[in-house]
Amino acid sequence: MTPAPLPAHAAPEMTPQEARVLREAQRWLGTPWHHQASRCGVGTDCLGLARGIWRALYGREPYGLPSYPRTVPAGSAEVILDLAGRYLQPVPQPRARVSARPGQLLVFRMHRDFPARHLAILSAPTRMIHALSDRAVMETGFSAWWQKRCVAVYAFPPSLEKDMP
Repeated sequence: MTPAPLPAHAAPEMTPQEARVLREAQRWLGTPWHHQASRCGVGTDCLGLARGIWRALYGREPYGLPSYPRTVPAGSAEVILDLAGRYLQPVPQPRARVSARPGQLLVFRMHRDFPARHLAILSAPTRMIHALSDRAVMETGFSAWWQKRCVAVYAFPPSLEKDMP
């Protein structure tokens, strides 16, 4: 699948690394959803999409991911936020709204009392690319519904400053 060209209105604001992230995310469009998978064109979930982008940028993954359940009960550990904070660069957020650039990773909490469980790559100011459960990787609107559930924004680092385990 050939990636679509970057949106003209998004390109000037993006860093070269963010442009690489977005192009890689676009390559995954149409990949079927499959829990715990991470193979472009074969199957992936939202975390698998982020893992695949990481591999395209840096090579091997820094963390051997254990098996994870499809749903996580309230009060569970914030595994996604912990991992993102360890390997990605946090993008400070204003209080009232989400502020992100295309090519940055969005993290969502689907319910207030539950840990963060969904990831997407912002593709344009009002669009995002993500693996939708039981569907595929697709580009959808970054609507008010999603913005309300976005709890963090991260940037992939331009390079790895230290060796990963």
